[in-house]
Amino acid sequence: MTLSTRRQAKRAARREARRALPLWRRMLPTWRITLGTLTALLLLAVGAFAVLYVIVPVPDPNAHAVAQNNIYLYADGTTEIARTGAVNRTDVTIDQIPLQTQQAVVSAEDRTFYQNRGIDLKGMLRAGWNTLLGKGMQGGSTITQQYVKNYYLTQDQTFERKGRELFIALKVDQQRSKNEVLAGYLNSSYFGRGAYGIQSAAHAYYGVDVSQLTLGQGAYLASLLQAPSLYDVRTATPANREKAVARWNYALDGMVQLGFLTTADRNAATFPEPIDPQPATGLAGQAGYLVGVADDYLISSGTIDAATLKAGGWRITTTFEKPKQDAFVKAVQDELTGELDPKARPTTDTDVRVAGASVEPATGRVVAVYGGPDYAKQPFNDALRQDNQIGSTFKPIDLAAGLIAQHTVDGRPITTETRYDGTSERPVTGGPTPYAPPNEDDVDYGNITLRYAMVKSVNSVYAQEGVDAGLARVRDTAVKLGIPDSVRGMDPANTSMTLGTATPSALDLAGAYATLANHGQAHTPWSVQKLERVNPGGAVDVPKMPDHKATDAVGRNIADSVTDVLRDVVSPRGTGSAALDLGRPAAGKTGTTDANLSAWFAGYTPELTTTVGLFRENPKSHAKEPLAGTAGLTRINGGAFPTKIWTDYMTAALSGTPTRQFDLQTGHTDPGPDNWPTTGAPTSSSPGATPTTAAATSAPAATPSHAPSAPAATDQPNPGPVAPSPQNPRPTPSQDQPSPSSRPTQTRSARPSDPPTATAGPSGTAVAPAPPR
Repeated sequence: MTLSTRRQAKRAARREARRALPLWRRMLPTWRITLGTLTALLLLAVGAFAVLYVIVPVPDPNAHAVAQNNIYLYADGTTEIARTGAVNRTDVTIDQIPLQTQQAVVSAEDRTFYQNRGIDLKGMLRAGWNTLLGKGMQGGSTITQQYVKNYYLTQDQTFERKGRELFIALKVDQQRSKNEVLAGYLNSSYFGRGAYGIQSAAHAYYGVDVSQLTLGQGAYLASLLQAPSLYDVRTATPANREKAVARWNYALDGMVQLGFLTTADRNAATFPEPIDPQPATGLAGQAGYLVGVADDYLISSGTIDAATLKAGGWRITTTFEKPKQDAFVKAVQDELTGELDPKARPTTDTDVRVAGASVEPATGRVVAVYGGPDYAKQPFNDALRQDNQIGSTFKPIDLAAGLIAQHTVDGRPITTETRYDGTSERPVTGGPTPYAPPNEDDVDYGNITLRYAMVKSVNSVYAQEGVDAGLARVRDTAVKLGIPDSVRGMDPANTSMTLGTATPSALDLAGAYATLANHGQAHTPWSVQKLERVNPGGAVDVPKMPDHKATDAVGRNIADSVTDVLRDVVSPRGTGSAALDLGRPAAGKTGTTDANLSAWFAGYTPELTTTVGLFRENPKSHAKEPLAGTAGLTRINGGAFPTKIWTDYMTAALSGTPTRQFDLQTGHTDPGPDNWPTTGAPTSSSPGATPTTAAATSAPAATPSHAPSAPAATDQPNPGPVAPSPQNPRPTPSQDQPSPSSRPTQTRSARPSDPPTATAGPSGTAVAPAPPR
């Protein structure tokens, strides 16, 4: 038998053996077919890779080097606010960059940089696997790939761009040295504060040439590359500051791991605080603040990332209305700046700052903000800062939560006319921490309704009512209305939360009050209505803007009931009486915090919601300083300068528009004058609400024995337990009650008293529970 015959016989035998197999087994390919197929696919993939490697060229640098300005426009779409976005960058050689800074960047961004061939397949596979596991979008790009993306390509997140990035990175790694690639990366990367490149970043964050960067400074700049805007510790939220410091530690630990740094030098390193942000050119006056609010909205809403925005070329139409913005600035100048005399009172009339925001309740459009007097002189946007307690402007949230709860924990009804014991320094019962807040001037109001307690801003009542409503419910209500859940001072573990230890920004607070004005329908405040960019060649980028649909925050009857009460605050007997000069239906609440560190007025008409906050801050340490003594006044109330600024602005902003009435559906009738306390009203025997309604008659009862009596003031007679009446609405000056004169006048100081004991904060820090008013 010949060799050919034997082979034919073997093949025939194999065919017969396969025919004898079950059908399902015959459907499976043999190992020869499988091996052949895989070999063919592999050869095809290698061939395709080789072809793509050859045909994908290294392109010319992208247009980033000649990026256009960003143009910001007022809501009319034609009036220009500012031009920004020109690339702030000065290229440097690798020799000018300290070696430790280079090593910190490698440690933070790509620890295989000096070993890989431009790409890191293991890192890419790991990133892809983590993404599939739902751990969020993962990076996996090497420094070479990031450099290619920054310098040659775009920030577009497409498979086509990612594929080109991979092949170009391989070529660049073959054509250029590691030092050239690293220098290109450091010169093209965005570090925040408008700084492109390591040289501009060194000046922006530390005011030095790149060659003078220390180990710690270089490591911090390296940490910024991951999230430049979020990790700027001078403007970051507390949570993002912690992340930035953690990233800094990660970079230094990696330097030790890679052998760049000794453990001793690592342990000796301390976090290098950067300098304050310096004003950008062309952003003087109000322009910088408006641009900051618009940029913050675009980035935080996910409409565009910081690097793409800063690259320039965008035409941004905002929601700001120039007449209203000008009116806000003029109101601050007329009502506050004109009353200050820094030369005569240098220790009290300097560094006085105002934060303000104005929002349309029906839409959430931000029509004006006040972030400071001049961005060129004060590049901090006070309208966005979240470090000032809002005091008694939080009390409407307590009330809303109580109306939602309907009953206290022990079953007593909560309505706007429920009576509470208004004894000053009455210990709150049922709270998680001890708390006995004094009323202003230690006035004992007796048995009063929640409505009257809001009008006079009675601390002892709302401290108890908030606990009765449930502190967790109070916090939940605040978040639903529009207070960010990340702000400090909203910990249900602290009873003092009820009186406004929360620190939302002026814009956050305006959004929450706008929800009340909009009958419980919430809009997240927004400040950009259109965004577009014309690219070379004529193509137009028009990113999709977020929807602005209202969400159900609280029921209409709840929101309208709170508005109904807040209308009484803007009345002759209320702490916001200065707002009566508006001459329109208005509702609002004053707020003054412990130690007079801030003063607020938040109010609205049916058309417009505006908040105004006042505080003092040391320009070097940024520590808060008391407002006492400002403009020669013993103390500054929310009912004084903030309310007057609010009224002046709102008068101008609403000028020429028809007067609208509040359309309220409260679910109850007007309480009428009989529901206001009368002289000698008895004090409730219960430390909380009485089971009677406002119209019910209470039997006289003694003040609870556990409630400390208010000692007499040193410079005035004790006001005693006499409650105010409609005929005598101001028995003693109230911190939230301005004097009846057209301008704030000096009021006598409050009597000295021992401050309440601080309670533990969320992280074990001390939270001063002394009452914001």
